[in-house]
Amino acid sequence: MLNKIVTGQRFELGLKGTLEILWPYVRDHFIDQLKGVWFIVVYLFLFQLLVLGLPIAYAGMIAVGTLVVIIGLMFFMEGLRLGLMPLGETIGTLLPRKSRVVVILGFSFILGIGATLAEPAIAVLKAAGAGVKPTQAPLLFSLLNDYAGQLVAAVGIGVGLAVMLGVLRFLRGWSLKYLILPLVSTLLVATVWANGHPQMRHVLGLAWDCGAVTTGPVTVPLVLALGIGVCRMVGGSGNRNAGFGIVTLASLFPVLAVLLLGGYHLGAKDYYGASADPFERSEIPAVEAVHAESRRLGFGDEEFKRYLESGELPTHSRIILKQGEPQLVDGRIVHLDPIVVLEKTVPDDWSVFAGVLWDPDSELRQQILDSILTAIRAIVPLCLFLVFTLRVVLGEKMPHGQDVIIGLTFALVGMSLFGLGITLGLTPLGTQLGSNVPATFTTIFPWGLPGTEGPLFKYAFYGKLVAVVFGFFLGYGATLAEPALNALGNTVESITVGAFRKKLLMHSVALGVGAGIAAGVCKIAYNLPLPYLLVPSYLLLLMLTWISSEDFVNFSWDSAGVTTGPITVPLVLAMGLGIGGNVPGVVDGFGVLALASVGPIITVLTVGLIVARNERLAAEQV
Repeated sequence: MLNKIVTGQRFELGLKGTLEILWPYVRDHFIDQLKGVWFIVVYLFLFQLLVLGLPIAYAGMIAVGTLVVIIGLMFFMEGLRLGLMPLGETIGTLLPRKSRVVVILGFSFILGIGATLAEPAIAVLKAAGAGVKPTQAPLLFSLLNDYAGQLVAAVGIGVGLAVMLGVLRFLRGWSLKYLILPLVSTLLVATVWANGHPQMRHVLGLAWDCGAVTTGPVTVPLVLALGIGVCRMVGGSGNRNAGFGIVTLASLFPVLAVLLLGGYHLGAKDYYGASADPFERSEIPAVEAVHAESRRLGFGDEEFKRYLESGELPTHSRIILKQGEPQLVDGRIVHLDPIVVLEKTVPDDWSVFAGVLWDPDSELRQQILDSILTAIRAIVPLCLFLVFTLRVVLGEKMPHGQDVIIGLTFALVGMSLFGLGITLGLTPLGTQLGSNVPATFTTIFPWGLPGTEGPLFKYAFYGKLVAVVFGFFLGYGATLAEPALNALGNTVESITVGAFRKKLLMHSVALGVGAGIAAGVCKIAYNLPLPYLLVPSYLLLLMLTWISSEDFVNFSWDSAGVTTGPITVPLVLAMGLGIGGNVPGVVDGFGVLALASVGPIITVLTVGLIVARNERLAAEQV
């Protein structure tokens, strides 16, 4: 039968035949992305339903958004594989051979900026300013709203400097630990200084979280491809540390960049309310708090009108007596001169899903348009820069041009869908859970629902303990489901010749992330200053880094980069801001991502020292 096939003959497969060929390919890639999403979404749903006892608000919108995120990631990651990665690898290999050091460093700087702007999580960072109250954190509010463009640019410049320094390190053969020690020390000094200033104190969480936002699915593959290409030129293909270290620097430099930006606007006094009269400004929070409280109450005008006419209590309400003098009179408790407050409560007949499945304020058409424009602004300039470098600077043709064009189209479509899914699904889900988690230890207004809820426990300590445990298992499970962690585990096991097993690394990283998110929830629940947790953690890290070998330092510090995936970052960021918005006295919820990044470095370095010690003891016994 095969002999009858004529070479070069074209066959028309038809729609059914084409789908039969493509379906296994699409199915496998869809399942790959689903593996990184399912745990964290199911976990959040079950926690709200079973522990908090609250229905899921806007469940239909969140479900559609989550599905769109998975489809978007499927297209986006395939676009990276077909389009951006081949360009990055080709340039990373040719650039060191054909260009001077100045050109290499300039390319690295621009690549870092372009990759940062193309990160999907940057859009989440831009939207984070909506929940910050300008009267409580004026400088933070201005950075996230008035100077959002400058903030993103500062983060991009920080990553650009990090990539440039990382490439220079490969060219010069510098040890990573001798870059980390002074850089982290500088950041700690800046953190302590910022904590002493009432305006800069609120910027700290944002600055440290920006380091986690930047190390996503665009930046990491591109800068690693460049680093591997440089390492091959200067150290041969057998360089064990090829590519390691750039991700670490790319997560540290943005912290410094954001702190410098905040310091600049602090000195310029051009942030919100900086020039207002201090006595006038002191009245604003109280007035705003009254209006905010009135907006959060569940009764509407019609219910109030019916109450005035009938005098009967509205449905789903409770009476709260404030002040007054309670007395026992003829077997009845009588309050003399009380203040009576009617408050709306949660209906008892709620089901798994709240009545409204879609947010009525969601403008779908505008959200789709915004997602497309954001994707174009992020992907197109980066692609043009890579093509320009390849064709003009290096004088090379684009390898597999047709595949690259298809890949870039996939990346554009994927990022558009991903951005839309974030808006419809992950951000509402994370904000909803974050807003409702404080119900374990305080009274809250449930997100997207009428009335009040909580506290679930009589003593706040037990409620806060449940919230912290929730944060730990969220981080632990979500990290084990992160696909990039598998790849890192294989690399580390190869580098250490089996001494540091893949399974051991994965659980070490997951344990660190879980502990970090738990610490972040604890920080918000008890309103702890972020430096009280960050500074001791990084001092411990400096000590562990100093006594560890270069191999362990390289992959331990980079392990934090794989934990901040495209799913984890928007969910954890939205969740932290949601928790912070519902805990009395807390200004913002930033800092959870920062603690989730420092945790795995500590655990992996610690386990690495134990593995090295065991190897040494085994060698001595032989």
